[in-house]
Amino acid sequence: MATYVYETIPRAAGEMPRRFEVVQSMKEAPLERHPDTGEPVRRIITGGYGLMGVGERAPAAAPAAPCAPGCACHSGPRIPSL
Repeated sequence: MATYVYETIPRAAGEMPRRFEVVQSMKEAPLERHPDTGEPVRRIITGGYGLMGVGERAPAAAPAAPCAPGCACHSGPRIPSL
């Protein structure tokens, strides 16, 4: 079962949509109406939530080498001269 975010579709100019969540099977078709009010709704695509790399740490990145002798492009931010 997945949790999906829906929002109401405003009927009038200036009306704000209201968001709500619904737990439903991934095989179920998206809702077309709010389950309580019957208002038209649309499913919202969100970034979701996930845990990546739990319990492990990535190795530290090696410092970058300059692209040419005397180049300071990897030594930190530069402030352009005016």
